[in-house]
Amino acid sequence: MSIDRDTFEDASEEELAGLSAPERVLGFLAAHDDRAFEAREVADRIDLDAGAVSTALSRLKGRGLVEHKATYWAITEDSDRLSEYDGYNRATALFNDRLGEEDESVWRERAPDEPHPNVGDEA
Repeated sequence: MSIDRDTFEDASEEELAGLSAPERVLGFLAAHDDRAFEAREVADRIDLDAGAVSTALSRLKGRGLVEHKATYWAITEDSDRLSEYDGYNRATALFNDRLGEEDESVWRERAPDEPHPNVGDEA
């Protein structure tokens, strides 16, 4: 995968070492957590071989980090499981560095007033 000259100039050696295929797949799905994708589309969007993406998705599913239904894949909604995964933290830090951190106040403005019907009372 090629990178633009600005990224080459501005990124540290560690950043240029890159993310593993599972980290890249998980980062992509995390960035698009409101959607599910076919493996081929993920491969095209992150410029990885389809076989590498399929292998990564299977491994991530085994760890409970992604969900699979028919031909579609999505990131898990289990935030505790995601936060325990080191690759997720590394990918999040890299995306925050490249794209900027999310502004929690903006997110809260757009969040629904009521919880999703599937969210039970934990009290």
